[in-house]
Amino acid sequence: MNDPSLKKTIYTPESAMARPGKLARAMFHDLLASRELAWRLAVRDISAQYRQAFLGILWAFILPLANTVTWIFLSGAGIVSMGETALPYPVYVFSGSMLWAILMDAVNAPLNQTTAAKSMLAKLNFPRESLVISGIYQTLFNAGIKIILLLFVLPFMGIDLGWRLLLFPIGLISLVMVGTAIGLLLTPMGVLYTDIGKGLPLLMQFLMYLTPVIFPMPKTGIAAAIYTLNPLTPLILTARDWLTGLPAEYLSGFIIVNVLAIILLIAVWILFRLALPILIERMSS
Repeated sequence: MNDPSLKKTIYTPESAMARPGKLARAMFHDLLASRELAWRLAVRDISAQYRQAFLGILWAFILPLANTVTWIFLSGAGIVSMGETALPYPVYVFSGSMLWAILMDAVNAPLNQTTAAKSMLAKLNFPRESLVISGIYQTLFNAGIKIILLLFVLPFMGIDLGWRLLLFPIGLISLVMVGTAIGLLLTPMGVLYTDIGKGLPLLMQFLMYLTPVIFPMPKTGIAAAIYTLNPLTPLILTARDWLTGLPAEYLSGFIIVNVLAIILLIAVWILFRLALPILIERMSS
């Protein structure tokens, strides 16, 4: 006897894109249904991540701090010549490294979460969005640790935290959203080919040198054009400006990039849903 309270799922060869309204309803239904599972996955992964490391939570800012010390040494020794910055250079590179680390965490999260859940995906039916949301939770947790450190250190480095600090959460959410969109775009290929995951840190390291994280914005030449066209430039600069109390010089670019990022995030979300059944079949074979 059939139980009418049980949810029924009917699979057909019809493409999900044939009914955009039905697809949109299913996407947002699964997004809402995935919140509790995403939270449990995030708590599990965060606990395991720091429980198995001797230095624990310190790893959230050891790498950005090491990057900061390296570039301060290179600049101070005259090995690398830096241009003028609106902030003291140690503050400039330290805050930039922290913000870039948050972006990198957001980029890596979708692929890492999906790859780690291969066995779950092949055996269990659950909202796939929970993997992405779990990655966002973990990124925000690690970002919170980094920001607390920054807020503690910046006053000792002569930075007056003004009212613009209230706008910084917008910059933080922007970094996480853009990073998640990029990571979700790479996830389908990354699940099939491990080269994507292995090459991603190298790509992000290269992109860091084309973004005003360590180096100030060039004034002239091809470098100035590359930095200006880089969509990550207004995100880093605006978030750093709000964090350190400076007026946002690239606010218009920040708004444009975020509007485009929202469109990209929706598009890659659809791509992720359409590609995942194929990926699960490939993983199960």
